[in-house]
Amino acid sequence: MSVRSDRQDAVREIVRSKPIRTQSELAKELNRRGFTCTQTTVSRYVAKMGLQKLPDGMYVLAEDIHLQRIVSEFLIGVESVNNLVVMNTRPDSGPAVAAAVDAARFDSVLGSLSGNSFVVSITRTNGNAESMSRLIARLRGVE
Repeated sequence: MSVRSDRQDAVREIVRSKPIRTQSELAKELNRRGFTCTQTTVSRYVAKMGLQKLPDGMYVLAEDIHLQRIVSEFLIGVESVNNLVVMNTRPDSGPAVAAAVDAARFDSVLGSLSGNSFVVSITRTNGNAESMSRLIARLRGVE
């Protein structure tokens, strides 16, 4: 695997795991993980990967924009229980939220089940569930 691909994977994981509001913060996180990079390099990755900022200034991956729109409109609550992420939705919104979660293609999600007003996503580990739950809450605007 190339350094570029490894760095992109790291950017994806960083942006999904914590609120990043500046390119400088992202560069520091990458450097902390052993990737030597400058703000200019980070700027290229932000453009290439299509990172966008939410109204609160937090960077989000392009593939998570649809998820952000869906959860901010339809999600009522989210919590993790062991390796499960349980999401309560507005009535008749469970399938739409599950489809948005699946479309985001989280490496850690094995699959999602939905009912009329809930979604359960099954993750590989308890830690994956906690991280995903925090990300969903941030995308929803509740942290």
